[in-house]
Amino acid sequence: MNREGAPAGPGREMHPAARFLLFLILLFLFLVSIKLLGGTIKAFGKETAEGLFQGVSNPFAGLAVGILATVLVQSSSVTTATIVAMVGSGELPVVSAVPMIMGANIGTSITNTVVAMGHARQSREFELAFAGATMHDFFNLIAVAVILPIEIMTSGGFALHTGGWLTEAAVQAAQIISPGIELTAGAISEATASSGSWKSPIKIAVGWLTKLIEGVLSGDPKNPTHFELGMWFVAALGGIFTTLVFITRNMKKLIAGRAERALNGALEKSGVIGIVVGIMMTVAVQSSSITTSLLVPMIAAGVLTLRNAFPITLGANIGTTVTALLAAIVAGSWGLVIALVHLIFNLTATALIYPIPAVRDVPVNMARWLARLTIANRLYAGLYILVTFILIPIAGMLIFKD
Repeated sequence: MNREGAPAGPGREMHPAARFLLFLILLFLFLVSIKLLGGTIKAFGKETAEGLFQGVSNPFAGLAVGILATVLVQSSSVTTATIVAMVGSGELPVVSAVPMIMGANIGTSITNTVVAMGHARQSREFELAFAGATMHDFFNLIAVAVILPIEIMTSGGFALHTGGWLTEAAVQAAQIISPGIELTAGAISEATASSGSWKSPIKIAVGWLTKLIEGVLSGDPKNPTHFELGMWFVAALGGIFTTLVFITRNMKKLIAGRAERALNGALEKSGVIGIVVGIMMTVAVQSSSITTSLLVPMIAAGVLTLRNAFPITLGANIGTTVTALLAAIVAGSWGLVIALVHLIFNLTATALIYPIPAVRDVPVNMARWLARLTIANRLYAGLYILVTFILIPIAGMLIFKD
């Protein structure tokens, strides 16, 4: 094993094709590790998360519940699916669901922030990785701080009105194309959980190996004991941290010099390119957490600058709504309303923050400031995750919940 984390003979550099193949293998194992970590946390917190949505009408409590539930199940798609199902069945008022959707956007960004901790041993890499992860957090926090008050102050809510209007237009168009068609809410839960009719081959492959590992580490993967869940958790963290080290080292060799400059040069020409890349990556893997987590080692390796990676995270935010939209089309009118609210929120946030250079630099600069603090003391990183994603949402839920 050479200094760059790849096998090579004495005095010989690894062939680029072999290095690229090694990168793909490491990347696949990295995705499996993230999936295993998410499944572990989800198994611990699923029942708790499902009970959080009951009896919430205050928008700030709804926001807190959306954050905490997404942290517990490690998936904004799962949180959105639950919300859509409850709205469709009449258990949750659609107005209460809107801030929950916003909270899900914040909660889903914990994954890449935890992934950044894998670089904690290397100060410079950790500074870049943590900044790259938390700029996503700060963007979502700023977006909610701006849009949620507008949603509360406008009668019925801007996003909700727009989502309802678009749904009504879609229903009318469907009836023109196919007279007599009727959209109902009966299949919301099943259709949303299945994420539409298309399954990402990447997600299928990652899921297959993850289930295999879970089966090896436990007698009954569907009903694991707490000890077995602990084994999953340790295996997941070990996989994430190990693959991150080698991915970063190999990436420095694989994409260096001219290729690195070409990549950043293309993204600097137009942030729209980065947004489109983020959307496409997220649709391909059907997870914004995976997309943003993949950016962490790229930023840590210096392959992508923070500013050029930023629009990709915005594209990931938008891309994560596509799965819900595909499901909602066949799930019923209320399901479509909520899915559109999620999309409208992310599009509005991007339109408000990204076009103005001085404004779009705010999340990036805030992330850099926090990253510099974590270099001085690593405890700030853990404290940030604990306070932002757990303590504040719990406090908000307890204070504002009816």
